[in-house]
Amino acid sequence: MRTRKFVTRLGAELTFSELGFGGAPLGNLYRPLTEKEARTTLETVWATGCRYFDTAPLYGLGLSETRLNGFLRPKPRHSYLLSTKVGRLLEVCKPQERSRPNAFFETPSRRERFDYSYDGVLRSLEQSLERLGLDSIDIVFAHDVDLTTHGCSEAVECRLAEFMNGGYRALDELRAAGVVKAIGAGVNECEAAEAFARAGDFDVFMIAGRYTLLEQDALTNFLPMCRQMGIGVVVGGPFNSGILATGVKSDAHYNYRPPPDAVKARVRRIQTVCRDHNVRLPEAALHFPLGHPAVLSVVPGVARASEARRNAAMMAKKIPPALWRALKGEGLLREDAPCPR
Repeated sequence: MRTRKFVTRLGAELTFSELGFGGAPLGNLYRPLTEKEARTTLETVWATGCRYFDTAPLYGLGLSETRLNGFLRPKPRHSYLLSTKVGRLLEVCKPQERSRPNAFFETPSRRERFDYSYDGVLRSLEQSLERLGLDSIDIVFAHDVDLTTHGCSEAVECRLAEFMNGGYRALDELRAAGVVKAIGAGVNECEAAEAFARAGDFDVFMIAGRYTLLEQDALTNFLPMCRQMGIGVVVGGPFNSGILATGVKSDAHYNYRPPPDAVKARVRRIQTVCRDHNVRLPEAALHFPLGHPAVLSVVPGVARASEARRNAAMMAKKIPPALWRALKGEGLLREDAPCPR
């Protein structure tokens, strides 16, 4: 699998596999995985050549990090890249009080509590390192300081101020000490990432679902800002939570909800152009974000070994340049979108 190198503010070199692994399904997202299923999936992901793994305390209330520990611990530490997130503390609770029981199944009895303060971020990372079985980590993202999570701009501004006055100082110190190689934010909106970029000195951002075959608003401000400031970008959610993987079906999802008619119509048009060029829709969706020079890796969630093999096969597909030209000609891609070669 191809890789992309990135040099951080302090000169650390990070090597990203172009296809990363999103660890939310390891936390029993939407359905429980047995330990055997989880390990088989991870072994298959590794066998494809993927070497970038992303996780978070939220994913299974620590379960995703714990499962990665058992798998990655025997691997040479220099052989993979690992990111986790801060901003939520996990607290032991009664089983009936655990967080997100309708999203993460059969998890430890823990509840999440937002805390972007200096001490809160240090505690969060300490707990993550304990679950991961590590004493240092490659990348730490401030998690979900955005409208999707906090609901209104005032709450987002309050949380950003809390982080910049506290958690950011903690991560900056850890970066200087070499405990963390890179710091950034993992958010659901480009505007939130732009606010981070203006407020501090960051290395890498993870954006979920905002630079895809369906959405290229990131080209207006966010991606040019990252290029100018030397910030790397990881693209999560390249399938917009499903519709770009499955096409328009009765149970298709767009940003975790049923898709509006306008989105379904656009997907059908994109799929028709792809079919005319002998390319499957999810193949084009997985390749497209990597055309931008700021993008380091594309990270879909993987719940099964078969999905890992499928994603790797799609990454190996040669996409004809004529496809991108045709999509632009139909007004389905922005004219200024850099396309993979």
